[in-house]
Amino acid sequence: MPYFITSACLDIQDMSCVEECPVDCIYEGDRKLYINPKECIDCGACQPVCPVSAIQLDRSADAELDTWKADNARFFTEALPGKDAPLGNPGGARKVGRIGVDTELAVRTSAQS
Repeated sequence: MPYFITSACLDIQDMSCVEECPVDCIYEGDRKLYINPKECIDCGACQPVCPVSAIQLDRSADAELDTWKADNARFFTEALPGKDAPLGNPGGARKVGRIGVDTELAVRTSAQS
């Protein structure tokens, strides 16, 4: 997974990263955004525009962020609350629109933790 989004995005969702992403791989949950690891081309355009530094490069992220790295991937590989199947790799966030639900970790985590 090239980039992932941490808890710093909770309840912020500035969307600057979405506008910068050339492959439309940043999906909108309810409280935060998620980068699809299979669709991301590792260009890094999203990272510098995030006003809260929520976007991390997996290879250089601190170990304490491993939970959020795994959670970011889970958004696409496991069925989300109220959904029958995993989101998978739909080929672009605009195709599916706002997902409107988050992973269990994002739901139970307070903002900025």
